[in-house]
Amino acid sequence: QVQLVESGGDLVQPGGSLRLSCTASRAFSSFNTMGWYRQVPEKARELVAQITSVGSTNYASSVKGRFTISKDNAKSTVYLQMNSLEPEDTAVYYCNAEDVFSRRYWGQGTQVTVSS
Repeated sequence: QVQLVESGGDLVQPGGSLRLSCTASRAFSSFNTMGWYRQVPEKARELVAQITSVGSTNYASSVKGRFTISKDNAKSTVYLQMNSLEPEDTAVYYCNAEDVFSRRYWGQGTQVTVSS
């Protein structure tokens, strides 16, 4: 079983920045993709950003240009740098990993609140 442990969620003012981290209990070489999703109450979980094993990235249009996903293979950690945060970014952010057998794993979630 893969464990994904997220950290970095916090309360921040509009226009501020946060960096989320997600560390996996398994080496990144066993994953095809890693990514970040977010969810607000009564809405479906949505993809925020994704990075493949070769470093290709994909972003939701609402965060493109403001958020950056990156990974450190040696630390088995994926990051989400979030800049110019807006109240609409308020959500629980979940780390996700998909392995080479297309099995998906989720972290426990970390709360990001953007409010003045």
